[in-house]
Amino acid sequence: MSKPYAIRTALEEILDGLVEGDPFPPERELAQRFGVARETLRQAVHELLVEGRIERRGRGTVVAKPKLVQPLSLKSYTEGALRMGRKPGRLLVTWEDVEATPELTAALDVPDGDPVMHLERVLLADGQRIGLESTYLPRHRFGDFTETFDPTTSLYAAIRATGVRFGSAVERVETVLAAPREAALLESTTAMPMLRLHRRSLDVDDRPIEVVRSLYRGDRVAFEALLNDRD
Repeated sequence: MSKPYAIRTALEEILDGLVEGDPFPPERELAQRFGVARETLRQAVHELLVEGRIERRGRGTVVAKPKLVQPLSLKSYTEGALRMGRKPGRLLVTWEDVEATPELTAALDVPDGDPVMHLERVLLADGQRIGLESTYLPRHRFGDFTETFDPTTSLYAAIRATGVRFGSAVERVETVLAAPREAALLESTTAMPMLRLHRRSLDVDDRPIEVVRSLYRGDRVAFEALLNDRD
């Protein structure tokens, strides 16, 4: 058994005896216990941090909460969080009208250069920053939202309340590193792997509803999809 694998196995055994919020032993103590160099131990600890098994808190390290598992479906982030017993929340970053780029013109079926609503929010779960969501909406369909929508609440619930019914969406998921601004908003670092989602949603009449670009902390969020082949 290789030394890195043996160290990782030993750290897994330590985690098995701990629960969420328990302090995780410091690197110096662990290196002395297992008789390995700090560098060897640090790599194994870093892997646990990236996987979201442990997290830095203040000057120490503790056992992390389980990842928030979100469905890849036409459901809102709020529904996914509540399903796991987590409290959803949002912090408004930007809410403005922007001029439609050629990409948005095609995706939202609006005239070139028309104003498009841009809503950027930090997503929270139990007060933890887990994602950064940037949504573009056609102003001619949802212009009233500037007066009626509370950006700390569910956008999908507000859209459905207008009578719009979601019909379909195409979503792409990629692994990326955050830019400095994004990392700061998510209270993370540019070295932490992120999951980037790009979604275009249509209503039941195939009219564009939104374009969404979301960035999620890979150590705090996972995604799942229900697959079947019944044909």
